[in-house]
Amino acid sequence: MGARVSRTDFEWVGSDEPHATRRKEILKKYPEIKKLMGHDPNFKWIVTGMVLTQLVAIYLVKDTSWTTMLIAAYCFGGVINHSLSLAIHEIAHNLAFGHGRPLANRAFGMFANLPLGIPMSVSFKKYHLEHHRYQGDEIWDTDIPTYIEAKLFCTTFTKILWVILQPFFYTCRPLLVYPKAPSKLELINLIVQFVFDAILCYFFGMRVLAYMIGGTLLAMGLHPVAGHFISEHYMFKKGYETYSYYGPLNWITFNVGYHMEHHDFPYVAGSKLPEVKRIASEFYDDLPQHNSWVKVIYDFITDPEIGPYARVRRKHADRSTSCNGQNGTNHIHQN
Repeated sequence: MGARVSRTDFEWVGSDEPHATRRKEILKKYPEIKKLMGHDPNFKWIVTGMVLTQLVAIYLVKDTSWTTMLIAAYCFGGVINHSLSLAIHEIAHNLAFGHGRPLANRAFGMFANLPLGIPMSVSFKKYHLEHHRYQGDEIWDTDIPTYIEAKLFCTTFTKILWVILQPFFYTCRPLLVYPKAPSKLELINLIVQFVFDAILCYFFGMRVLAYMIGGTLLAMGLHPVAGHFISEHYMFKKGYETYSYYGPLNWITFNVGYHMEHHDFPYVAGSKLPEVKRIASEFYDDLPQHNSWVKVIYDFITDPEIGPYARVRRKHADRSTSCNGQNGTNHIHQN
């Protein structure tokens, strides 16, 4: 079964999440960072190109063997789908068309969602913004594993299973820990996705649906690009709850690796996060960081000091006053 994790509980802290404070300090010293805030006008064209590429790939795999299809799903389609899921992450912050066009962002999120095969765009936004605003909250931050996960997946072997099953936990955990009533937009997202999937199955067969959904699930599990799920907030060094990754996979993941910078400035598009780090380098250079998502996954699985318990957690409380009490640049828009 391998080594058993040494932690028996989460890292409980009484302090507020650190990003609002650092954001205020950085903006005081470098107010020019405010000019980086806003959507990236090239983003929508990049995402459109990725969706069209997947449509071509779907047509090409429709008559291949199941083995070839699965290999293509893991090595190619899953990578694109994972990148599209991170495009949906950008869209959740209104970085496709800006805060002034919320419905355009939501509609584009559904468009980016199509090749994934599973409706998630609208639901993701509903939970993700609370992960930013209430980072570490034992109820509102559903990015944190449950006690059941931490207790069950506590050895080398079971942590491998946990990584493979990561898409299941990432999707189902919010529904179990912090259920919310579905919205009309979620219903629309579901219908649009179902119609798209049904059309593809009708014309090209079930294999293309397996290619889409299989690629999505495979690339969110034991896959190099899925390393960001672990690298972002699992405590590899005591006292630090957010980490950045500065390796080459940022090129195909909308710079999600710049996660410290992203949490400090959630309304700066991923394409501009390296510029945030360049300007305010003294705030980031000496912080713990990652340079390989593959190594992150390997260390998480093999190191007995790291596991689902290696997360900073805070007792549930209404921190909305402290979060909203900053200036307007700290507000995370809800539209």
